Amino acid sequence: MRLVIASCSVDYSGRLDAHLPRATRVLMLKADGSVLVHSDGGSYKPLNWMTAPARLSVSDPDDQEREEGVSAVWQVHSTKTEDRLVIRLYEVISDVSQDLGVDPGLTKDGVESHLQELLAEQIEVLGPGYRLVRREYPTAIGPVDIMAKDAQGHSVAVEIKRVGGIDGVEQLSRYLELLGRDPLLAPVQGVFAAQTIKPQARVLAEDRGIRCVVLDYDAMRGMDDAESRLF
Repeated sequence: MRLVIASCSVDYSGRLDAHLPRATRVLMLKADGSVLVHSDGGSYKPLNWMTAPARLSVSDPDDQEREEGVSAVWQVHSTKTEDRLVIRLYEVISDVSQDLGVDPGLTKDGVESHLQELLAEQIEVLGPGYRLVRREYPTAIGPVDIMAKDAQGHSVAVEIKRVGGIDGVEQLSRYLELLGRDPLLAPVQGVFAAQTIKPQARVLAEDRGIRCVVLDYDAMRGMDDAESRLF
């Protein structure tokens, strides 16, 4: 990774033409060949950029550019298209390079697997007397997230989503229809559990006799005490 803070102007040509007049900006050059031009605003989005694969060449300014104060000209060419990014440097304030190594990738918090693990450990969230039978309970059309028993010993199939929509209700409905044919399990109740349940999904679930449960992810992982809240 190379980060250059410089007074520069930027011209982009290709599918469209764009011009950034002279100003102080951050130029980000990544190992994959991509180049991004950032200002001090606009959040994460660059003002202009060239995606990889691309090739950077550096040349001296011509006479007119030299008279205007340009010290160097960067030309970034896409190796796939005719797009070109031309950056004219007037003053380089900082130029730092650092090898970042191999990135392990993003680990998302609050995804469905985490919710499933937490609910399996805290199955009583579904109600007093509930007990876990198995996570990823196998069926012929795919695994049910959680199979449990309620206080009366009835089988309960639980489908877990981060955001509960109609598709999730339909998925649980198919599981319930299949599981209900097993005399060792029938009758099987359904619970649709999610951090957020969309209104249409709730209406459909309740119409089919499926109970909806909203999961408080922060409380379940001990990051928030719901009983101590004022609101």
